[in-house]
Amino acid sequence: MKGSEMVPACGVITLTSDFGLRDHYVGTMKGVMLRIHPEARLIDVTHQITAQDVLEASLVLDSGYRYFPAGTVHLVVVDPGVGSGRRPILVAGNEHFFVGPDNGTFTGIIEGDPSARAFEIVERCFLLPDMSDTFHGRDVFAPVAAFLSRGVAPEEFGPPVTDPCRLSLPVPRIWGDQIRGEVVHIDSFGNIVSNIARADFERAVGVRRFRILINGKIIDRIHRTYADQERGRTLAIFGSSDLLEIAVAEGRAERRVGAGKGDTVLVEIEELPRPR
Repeated sequence: MKGSEMVPACGVITLTSDFGLRDHYVGTMKGVMLRIHPEARLIDVTHQITAQDVLEASLVLDSGYRYFPAGTVHLVVVDPGVGSGRRPILVAGNEHFFVGPDNGTFTGIIEGDPSARAFEIVERCFLLPDMSDTFHGRDVFAPVAAFLSRGVAPEEFGPPVTDPCRLSLPVPRIWGDQIRGEVVHIDSFGNIVSNIARADFERAVGVRRFRILINGKIIDRIHRTYADQERGRTLAIFGSSDLLEIAVAEGRAERRVGAGKGDTVLVEIEELPRPR
């Protein structure tokens, strides 16, 4: 893939990390990027990824990147292997660019976009001159994101990567009268997000009755909004990412249900049709 065939960078850079906001890390990365590209528009997605949780970073990235303008550079730094032999990479997709460690963060991007190409970041002229072993977000990824947003072609940063690291993303199992999924995320409102997509649910359930089981709780209908249930009551809903969520109206489902990431979410399907 040649640079001329890619959507040009638009000057927007998003930031996602597990750094939190108490320390200087996020601000320092922004400073590096603005020195290289003063006209860049920097957008914080979140800096509250659970520490070193690469899967969570991948899921959060995949949920939101497509809503940004074509040509956006997405900087994602959740890097438990910083200072080790893991490669720094960038990924050029159909309409977006991604920068971060080669630890599986970009699995969903690469698997969802057949045109995506990965490149190892090796050209030191695009990095800070005095690189630390512990803060590649500042010394490697921030400057590369800034140069990308200025229009430097992806292949200028290093050679192609044909074997990017991939996570084993949790996929729901659907057979017979069951869908067996799992909790993949707890959002800041305490909603329990599963890996069961609306399309898979509707295809398997159709017009039949069903019940959702999680940690001994049973829910037998899908609500349209969080406000469709009485305050304090548990409900199931398809959230903004079209994934099945368990929520509590004006409350926190993870406390009520006592569920955490990796717990089973089971949908049992009955042969009887739902009442009209």
